[in-house]
Amino acid sequence: MNNVFMPKFFSLLKSGIRKEQVLSDIFAGIVVGIVALPLAIAFAVASGVSPEKGLVTAVVAGFIISVLGGSRVQIGGPTGAFIVIVFGIVQQYGIDGLIISTVMSGVFLIIFGLLRLGALLKYFPHPLVVGFTSGIALVIFSTQIKDALGLNVEKMPADFLDKWVLYFSNLNHISLNATLITLITILITVYSTKYIKKIPGSFIAIILITLVVELANIPVATIETFFGEIPSTIEFSLPNFHFSDLSLYIAPALTIALLGSIESLLSAVVSDGMISGKHRSNTELIAQGIANIVTPFFGGIPATGAIARTATNVKNGGRTPIAGITHAITLLLIIMFFGSYAKLIPMSVLAGILIVVAYNMSEWRSFVSILKGSPFDIIVLLATFFLTVLVDLTVAIQVGVVLSSLLFMKRMSDIAELPTQSEDDEIEDYSKLPADIHTYEISGPLFFGSAKRYAETIGEIGNNCKILIIRMRYVPFVDSTAIHNLEGLIEILHASGVTIVLSGVSSSVQKDFEKAGFSDLLGKTNILDSYDKALTHAKNILNKVD
Repeated sequence: MNNVFMPKFFSLLKSGIRKEQVLSDIFAGIVVGIVALPLAIAFAVASGVSPEKGLVTAVVAGFIISVLGGSRVQIGGPTGAFIVIVFGIVQQYGIDGLIISTVMSGVFLIIFGLLRLGALLKYFPHPLVVGFTSGIALVIFSTQIKDALGLNVEKMPADFLDKWVLYFSNLNHISLNATLITLITILITVYSTKYIKKIPGSFIAIILITLVVELANIPVATIETFFGEIPSTIEFSLPNFHFSDLSLYIAPALTIALLGSIESLLSAVVSDGMISGKHRSNTELIAQGIANIVTPFFGGIPATGAIARTATNVKNGGRTPIAGITHAITLLLIIMFFGSYAKLIPMSVLAGILIVVAYNMSEWRSFVSILKGSPFDIIVLLATFFLTVLVDLTVAIQVGVVLSSLLFMKRMSDIAELPTQSEDDEIEDYSKLPADIHTYEISGPLFFGSAKRYAETIGEIGNNCKILIIRMRYVPFVDSTAIHNLEGLIEILHASGVTIVLSGVSSSVQKDFEKAGFSDLLGKTNILDSYDKALTHAKNILNKVD
């Protein structure tokens, strides 16, 4: 258990934290708390629950994840990815059903961690992750059109296509006030950061527009219109349920746990790259599980690591869990002293904020990049995307994983045998290489199942040299997951002054690199068809540097 669950916070306390870093973390935490405020409210409302549930989640879960998590900088709380799931559970099982599902998901997350499944992220192909993330973004966008346009519709259909049929049939009932507020919110959220760096645009939009709406008495729907008063306290409560009904919640609980684990580990991996650190994935899963068990009893909803807030934390100087703890305390103080004013926020402001969130979630650049690549990756991407939008997220992930595996087997069966080599098959004596040039060889397909392991190994070797030659003579194909991992790795190594040279790259792999734009990132002169050429090229680079 000790090796599985080792919170970073306690490790850092033992090793000691500099006073200057503590002050930097406190400042970053306050900034992140301000960033989290409008998002927590917006995510809760979009999920079909009252605004304070999002704030409570950010406070309670955010605190627990920072204290017990396996990342130095992870910020936990409600995220946009859960909107679709939470809304569906509330519609079908009510608030009590959501509480039970969330608690059960926490149990599943702890089991994932104890079984050391923290590395499970590497088995999710990049096209699958982009597919369901983009799908969720489109679904979130579609749920906000009603409030963005100020449509007076009492009950919204659950089906994606039915929603849009309803929207188009009600275009003559658009509220000009609501539409203008939505557009102004989007503009402030997107462009204010160019002029005001430390305060998030969404926070500025909420404060400014809410004041204008109240002072000018502009007739638009507000949070109070739908939810009434917002409590400024956090209370403990127990759900009503029967043990005989627990089986009903296994499926939604697994969905929350699966999505939560993917989201939190993705966020941790991204932040690792930003701070050149390494998170403890199993510890992170267990912490996420504890947070999701405790938070619902205080009125919260599912929580996980939030990529945007975690990135904001890092950019503002946060380097220890003290920042995440400060973020939770900041939000708690806001709830206690200003929570009652949240009822005045116009619904169209929240819609504008969530439209920006949906755009940022969409990963449209990655989506387009994958569409230019392998037909196998395109199939996984589009299948996952359309299933997420039109059917169900759980089905999308299940089908995506199975489809990825089947297509991988098909791709392998198309390779009759490994390409034969002539002089490049000779065993090289790497001990004679200059000290600043290292060589690493990849054997076999570079795909979603092996990409992360190779990337980690290459990263470790690359940190100990100036030039790293990666031999790829036995790599029959690469998929978009591998290219995505290599891109992130090479950006980090380039920033450290390490040059990467590829040798023995086949024509088919070279085409995949060019389609994805990877050749431009690496430099086409650094991709060669033989090891001898690569070694000569590396020595020339080294001589120029010297």
